[in-house]
Amino acid sequence: MVRVTTPSIRLLPNAITVLALCAGLSAVQFALTGNYAMSIASIGIAAVLDSLDGRIARLLDATSKMGAELDSLSDGISFGVAPALVLYVWQSHGDRIGWVASLIFAVCMILRLARFNTLLDDTDQPPYAAEFFVGVPAPAGGLVAMLPLIATLQWGEGWWSQQYVVIAWTIAIAALLISRIPTLSLKTVKAPAKAIAPLLVGVGLLAAAIIQFPLVALVIALVLYLLHIPYSVYRHRWLATHPEAWTVPPRERRAIRRARSQRRLRLRPASRRVAGAAMRAVRLPRNGSDLVRATRALRDRDHSSSTSNSSNSSTSGPNQRRRSWRRIGIRRR
Repeated sequence: MVRVTTPSIRLLPNAITVLALCAGLSAVQFALTGNYAMSIASIGIAAVLDSLDGRIARLLDATSKMGAELDSLSDGISFGVAPALVLYVWQSHGDRIGWVASLIFAVCMILRLARFNTLLDDTDQPPYAAEFFVGVPAPAGGLVAMLPLIATLQWGEGWWSQQYVVIAWTIAIAALLISRIPTLSLKTVKAPAKAIAPLLVGVGLLAAAIIQFPLVALVIALVLYLLHIPYSVYRHRWLATHPEAWTVPPRERRAIRRARSQRRLRLRPASRRVAGAAMRAVRLPRNGSDLVRATRALRDRDHSSSTSNSSNSSTSGPNQRRRSWRRIGIRRR
Protein backbone atom coordinates (compact mmCIF):
# COMPACT_ATOMS: atom_id res chain seq x y z
CA MET A 1 0.00 0.00 0.00
CA VAL A 2 1.42 3.35 -1.08
CA ARG A 3 0.96 6.16 1.41
CA VAL A 4 0.01 9.49 -0.18
CA THR A 5 1.11 12.59 1.73
CA THR A 6 -0.09 16.04 0.72
CA PRO A 7 2.39 18.95 0.64
CA SER A 8 0.66 20.66 3.57
CA ILE A 9 1.07 17.56 5.74
CA ARG A 10 4.73 17.30 4.77
CA LEU A 11 5.29 20.77 6.22
CA LEU A 12 3.99 19.76 9.66
CA PRO A 13 7.28 18.29 11.04
CA ASN A 14 9.25 21.33 9.87
CA ALA A 15 6.65 23.63 11.43
CA ILE A 16 7.07 21.85 14.76
CA THR A 17 10.85 22.25 14.47
CA VAL A 18 10.45 25.99 13.88
CA LEU A 19 8.18 26.22 16.92
CA ALA A 20 10.87 24.50 18.99
CA LEU A 21 13.40 27.04 17.72
CA CYS A 22 11.11 29.94 18.68
CA ALA A 23 10.58 28.45 22.15
CA GLY A 24 14.32 28.13 22.70
CA LEU A 25 15.02 31.70 21.63
CA SER A 26 12.16 32.97 23.80
CA ALA A 27 14.03 31.59 26.82
CA VAL A 28 16.70 34.24 26.27
CA GLN A 29 14.11 37.00 26.09
CA PHE A 30 12.50 35.83 29.36
CA ALA A 31 15.93 35.75 31.02
CA LEU A 32 16.64 39.33 29.95
CA THR A 33 13.42 40.43 31.67
CA GLY A 34 14.20 38.44 34.83
CA ASN A 35 11.51 35.79 34.32
CA TYR A 36 13.70 32.73 34.77
CA ALA A 37 10.79 30.37 35.42
CA MET A 38 9.48 31.05 31.92
CA SER A 39 13.00 30.57 30.55
CA ILE A 40 13.08 27.05 31.97
CA ALA A 41 9.56 26.39 30.71
CA SER A 42 10.51 27.58 27.22
CA ILE A 43 13.48 25.21 27.02
CA GLY A 44 11.27 22.40 28.34
CA ILE A 45 8.68 23.10 25.64
CA ALA A 46 11.43 23.11 23.02
CA ALA A 47 12.56 19.67 24.27
CA VAL A 48 9.01 18.28 23.99
CA LEU A 49 8.58 19.67 20.47
CA ASP A 50 11.99 18.33 19.46
CA SER A 51 10.96 14.83 20.52
CA LEU A 52 7.79 15.08 18.41
CA ASP A 53 8.98 16.43 15.07
CA GLY A 54 11.09 13.43 14.10
CA ARG A 55 8.44 10.90 15.12
CA ILE A 56 5.72 12.74 13.25
CA ALA A 57 7.93 12.97 10.17
CA ARG A 58 8.48 9.20 10.20
CA LEU A 59 4.80 8.47 10.78
CA LEU A 60 3.75 10.70 7.89
CA ASP A 61 6.61 9.53 5.66
CA ALA A 62 7.66 13.18 5.43
CA THR A 63 11.35 12.90 6.26
CA SER A 64 13.69 15.05 4.18
CA LYS A 65 17.27 16.28 4.14
CA MET A 66 16.09 19.82 4.81
CA GLY A 67 14.14 18.67 7.86
CA ALA A 68 17.19 16.90 9.29
CA GLU A 69 19.40 19.98 8.84
CA LEU A 70 16.73 22.26 10.26
CA ASP A 71 16.34 20.02 13.29
CA SER A 72 20.09 20.15 14.01
CA LEU A 73 20.18 23.94 13.73
CA SER A 74 17.14 24.24 16.00
CA ASP A 75 18.73 21.96 18.60
CA GLY A 76 21.97 23.94 18.52
CA ILE A 77 20.14 27.19 19.27
CA SER A 78 17.46 25.90 21.64
CA PHE A 79 19.69 23.66 23.76
CA GLY A 80 23.13 25.14 23.20
CA VAL A 81 22.96 28.90 22.73
CA ALA A 82 19.79 29.59 24.74
CA PRO A 83 20.79 27.78 28.00
CA ALA A 84 24.28 29.28 27.83
CA LEU A 85 22.88 32.81 27.52
CA VAL A 86 20.27 32.23 30.24
CA LEU A 87 22.93 31.04 32.69
CA TYR A 88 25.20 33.94 31.75
CA VAL A 89 22.46 36.53 32.30
CA TRP A 90 21.42 34.90 35.57
CA GLN A 91 24.78 34.39 37.25
CA SER A 92 27.74 35.98 35.54
CA HIS A 93 26.69 39.66 35.36
CA GLY A 94 29.29 40.50 32.75
CA ASP A 95 32.03 38.31 34.24
CA ARG A 96 34.55 37.15 31.65
CA ILE A 97 34.97 33.68 33.12
CA GLY A 98 31.22 33.16 32.99
CA TRP A 99 31.18 34.17 29.35
CA VAL A 100 33.98 31.71 28.59
CA ALA A 101 31.97 28.91 30.25
CA SER A 102 28.92 29.88 28.18
CA LEU A 103 30.99 29.78 25.00
CA ILE A 104 32.41 26.37 25.89
CA PHE A 105 28.93 24.97 26.45
CA ALA A 106 27.53 26.34 23.17
CA VAL A 107 30.54 25.11 21.16
CA CYS A 108 30.38 21.64 22.71
CA MET A 109 26.68 21.43 21.90
CA ILE A 110 27.35 22.27 18.24
CA LEU A 111 30.17 19.71 18.10
CA ARG A 112 27.92 17.09 19.66
CA LEU A 113 25.24 17.68 17.01
CA ALA A 114 27.80 17.59 14.20
CA ARG A 115 29.08 14.21 15.44
CA PHE A 116 25.51 12.95 15.72
CA ASN A 117 24.86 13.82 12.07
CA THR A 118 27.98 12.02 10.92
CA LEU A 119 27.09 8.89 12.92
CA LEU A 120 23.74 8.69 11.12
CA ASP A 121 25.57 7.77 7.91
CA ASP A 122 27.87 5.24 9.58
CA THR A 123 26.78 1.76 8.47
CA ASP A 124 29.58 -0.11 10.25
CA GLN A 125 28.07 0.14 13.71
CA PRO A 126 26.88 -3.02 15.51
CA PRO A 127 23.12 -3.63 15.77
CA TYR A 128 22.94 -2.62 19.42
CA ALA A 129 24.38 0.85 18.70
CA ALA A 130 20.92 2.16 17.84
CA GLU A 131 19.90 1.70 21.49
CA PHE A 132 22.40 4.30 22.70
CA PHE A 133 23.42 7.88 22.14
CA VAL A 134 27.10 8.79 22.07
CA GLY A 135 27.32 11.32 24.86
CA VAL A 136 24.40 13.16 26.45
CA PRO A 137 21.79 14.16 23.82
CA ALA A 138 21.09 17.82 23.13
CA PRO A 139 17.69 18.28 24.89
CA ALA A 140 18.86 16.47 28.02
CA GLY A 141 22.12 18.44 28.07
CA GLY A 142 20.33 21.78 27.77
CA LEU A 143 17.98 20.96 30.64
CA VAL A 144 20.63 19.41 32.90
CA ALA A 145 22.77 22.53 32.49
CA MET A 146 19.87 24.55 33.93
CA LEU A 147 19.75 22.43 37.10
CA PRO A 148 21.43 25.04 39.39
CA LEU A 149 18.92 27.67 38.25
CA ILE A 150 16.00 25.30 38.81
CA ALA A 151 17.24 24.45 42.32
CA THR A 152 17.64 28.15 43.15
CA LEU A 153 14.10 28.98 42.04
CA GLN A 154 12.75 26.13 44.17
CA TRP A 155 14.86 26.30 47.34
CA GLY A 156 16.50 29.72 47.17
CA GLU A 157 20.16 30.63 47.34
CA GLY A 158 22.65 27.95 48.36
CA TRP A 159 25.96 26.39 47.42
CA TRP A 160 24.42 25.35 44.11
CA SER A 161 23.88 29.01 43.16
CA GLN A 162 27.48 30.14 43.73
CA GLN A 163 29.03 31.57 40.59
CA TYR A 164 32.01 29.22 40.39
CA VAL A 165 29.82 26.20 41.12
CA VAL A 166 27.57 27.17 38.20
CA ILE A 167 30.59 27.69 35.94
CA ALA A 168 32.08 24.31 36.91
CA TRP A 169 28.71 22.63 36.40
CA THR A 170 28.31 24.19 32.95
CA ILE A 171 31.75 23.01 31.85
CA ALA A 172 31.11 19.51 33.25
CA ILE A 173 27.87 19.14 31.27
CA ALA A 174 29.66 20.45 28.18
CA ALA A 175 32.22 17.66 28.63
CA LEU A 176 29.42 15.09 28.86
CA LEU A 177 28.00 16.38 25.58
CA ILE A 178 31.15 15.62 23.59
CA SER A 179 32.16 12.53 25.57
CA ARG A 180 31.99 8.96 24.26
CA ILE A 181 29.87 7.83 27.21
CA PRO A 182 26.86 5.82 25.99
CA THR A 183 23.44 6.93 27.18
CA LEU A 184 20.17 5.10 26.64
CA SER A 185 17.94 6.16 23.77
CA LEU A 186 14.23 6.16 24.55
CA LYS A 187 13.45 5.86 20.85
CA THR A 188 14.13 2.12 20.89
CA VAL A 189 12.38 1.33 24.19
CA LYS A 190 9.39 -0.98 23.66
CA ALA A 191 6.86 -1.61 26.40
CA PRO A 192 5.21 -5.05 26.61
CA ALA A 193 1.43 -5.26 26.35
CA LYS A 194 0.95 -6.10 30.03
CA ALA A 195 2.87 -2.96 31.05
CA ILE A 196 0.72 -0.50 29.11
CA ALA A 197 -1.83 0.04 31.89
CA PRO A 198 0.80 0.68 34.64
CA LEU A 199 2.65 3.01 32.28
CA LEU A 200 -0.51 5.03 31.62
CA VAL A 201 -1.08 5.31 35.37
CA GLY A 202 2.51 6.46 35.74
CA VAL A 203 2.01 9.08 33.04
CA GLY A 204 -1.02 10.39 34.91
CA LEU A 205 0.92 10.60 38.17
CA LEU A 206 3.79 12.33 36.39
CA ALA A 207 1.42 14.88 34.89
CA ALA A 208 -0.09 15.56 38.32
CA ALA A 209 3.38 16.01 39.83
CA ILE A 210 4.41 18.40 37.06
CA ILE A 211 1.25 20.47 37.52
CA GLN A 212 1.47 20.66 41.31
CA PHE A 213 5.27 20.67 41.81
CA PRO A 214 6.82 21.51 38.43
CA LEU A 215 10.31 22.46 39.58
CA VAL A 216 10.66 19.58 42.05
CA ALA A 217 9.48 17.08 39.44
CA LEU A 218 11.96 18.50 36.93
CA VAL A 219 14.84 18.28 39.42
CA ILE A 220 13.99 14.65 40.23
CA ALA A 221 13.75 13.75 36.54
CA LEU A 222 17.11 15.33 35.73
CA VAL A 223 18.86 13.71 38.70
CA LEU A 224 17.46 10.31 37.72
CA TYR A 225 18.71 10.85 34.20
CA LEU A 226 22.23 11.51 35.48
CA LEU A 227 22.04 8.44 37.73
CA HIS A 228 21.13 6.20 34.81
CA ILE A 229 24.45 6.83 33.06
CA PRO A 230 26.44 4.12 34.99
CA TYR A 231 23.77 1.55 34.13
CA SER A 232 23.89 2.64 30.49
CA VAL A 233 27.67 2.16 30.42
CA TYR A 234 27.31 -1.32 31.99
CA ARG A 235 24.63 -2.34 29.50
CA HIS A 236 26.68 -1.10 26.56
CA ARG A 237 29.73 -3.07 27.70
CA TRP A 238 27.66 -6.21 28.31
CA LEU A 239 26.15 -6.07 24.82
CA ALA A 240 29.56 -5.48 23.28
CA THR A 241 30.82 -8.77 24.76
CA HIS A 242 27.68 -10.83 24.04
CA PRO A 243 26.95 -10.86 20.29
CA GLU A 244 24.28 -13.53 20.78
CA ALA A 245 22.08 -10.91 22.51
CA TRP A 246 22.25 -8.24 19.81
CA THR A 247 19.14 -9.21 17.86
CA VAL A 248 16.97 -10.85 20.54
CA PRO A 249 14.12 -9.23 22.51
CA PRO A 250 14.69 -7.91 26.06
CA ARG A 251 13.16 -11.00 27.70
CA GLU A 252 15.65 -13.31 26.01
CA ARG A 253 18.49 -10.95 26.93
CA ARG A 254 17.53 -11.23 30.58
CA ALA A 255 17.49 -15.03 30.25
CA ILE A 256 20.99 -14.99 28.73
CA ARG A 257 22.25 -12.77 31.54
CA ARG A 258 20.77 -15.02 34.23
CA ALA A 259 22.12 -18.16 32.60
CA ARG A 260 25.63 -16.77 32.35
CA SER A 261 25.59 -15.49 35.94
CA GLN A 262 24.48 -18.90 37.24
CA ARG A 263 27.16 -20.65 35.18
CA ARG A 264 29.80 -18.33 36.56
CA LEU A 265 28.72 -18.88 40.16
CA ARG A 266 28.32 -22.67 40.00
CA LEU A 267 30.76 -24.05 37.46
CA ARG A 268 33.72 -21.75 37.41
CA PRO A 269 35.90 -21.89 40.54
CA ALA A 270 37.94 -18.87 41.41
CA SER A 271 41.16 -20.86 41.36
CA ARG A 272 42.28 -24.36 40.40
CA ARG A 273 44.44 -24.57 43.54
CA VAL A 274 43.19 -25.31 47.00
CA ALA A 275 43.85 -23.01 49.93
CA GLY A 276 45.59 -23.75 53.21
CA ALA A 277 48.54 -25.99 53.93
CA ALA A 278 47.75 -28.34 51.02
CA MET A 279 48.10 -25.60 48.38
CA ARG A 280 51.56 -26.72 47.40
CA ALA A 281 50.62 -30.36 46.85
CA VAL A 282 46.93 -30.66 46.02
CA ARG A 283 44.91 -29.36 43.05
CA LEU A 284 41.15 -29.26 42.81
CA PRO A 285 39.87 -32.71 41.62
CA ARG A 286 37.72 -32.80 38.52
CA ASN A 287 35.04 -35.27 39.73
CA GLY A 288 33.38 -36.48 42.92
CA SER A 289 35.33 -39.75 43.34
CA ASP A 290 38.66 -37.97 43.02
CA LEU A 291 37.50 -35.41 45.56
CA VAL A 292 36.61 -38.06 48.16
CA ARG A 293 39.84 -39.95 47.49
CA ALA A 294 41.94 -36.80 47.97
CA THR A 295 40.11 -35.94 51.18
CA ARG A 296 40.68 -39.39 52.68
CA ALA A 297 44.37 -39.41 51.71
CA LEU A 298 44.96 -36.07 53.39
CA ARG A 299 43.09 -37.13 56.51
CA ASP A 300 44.99 -40.44 56.80
CA ARG A 301 48.31 -38.71 56.34
CA ASP A 302 47.52 -36.15 59.07
CA HIS A 303 46.54 -38.80 61.61
CA SER A 304 49.00 -41.59 60.76
CA SER A 305 51.64 -40.38 63.20
CA SER A 306 49.37 -40.32 66.27
CA THR A 307 46.56 -42.82 65.77
CA SER A 308 46.06 -46.35 64.53
CA ASN A 309 44.05 -47.59 61.57
CA SER A 310 41.10 -48.54 63.77
CA SER A 311 40.92 -45.11 65.35
CA ASN A 312 41.05 -43.54 61.91
CA SER A 313 38.08 -45.62 60.74
CA SER A 314 36.09 -44.80 63.88
CA THR A 315 36.45 -41.06 63.44
CA SER A 316 35.42 -40.92 59.79
CA GLY A 317 31.83 -39.85 60.47
CA PRO A 318 29.97 -36.92 58.94
CA ASN A 319 31.28 -34.36 61.45
CA GLN A 320 34.87 -35.33 60.87
CA ARG A 321 34.36 -35.23 57.11
CA ARG A 322 32.94 -31.72 57.32
CA ARG A 323 35.97 -30.64 59.36
CA SER A 324 38.34 -32.13 56.78
CA TRP A 325 36.51 -30.25 54.02
CA ARG A 326 37.06 -27.00 55.85
CA ARG A 327 40.66 -27.83 56.66
CA ILE A 328 41.79 -28.38 53.11
CA GLY A 329 39.79 -25.40 51.82
CA ILE A 330 37.64 -27.25 49.26
CA ARG A 331 33.95 -26.31 48.93
CA ARG A 332 31.33 -28.86 48.00
CA ARG A 333 29.75 -28.49 44.60
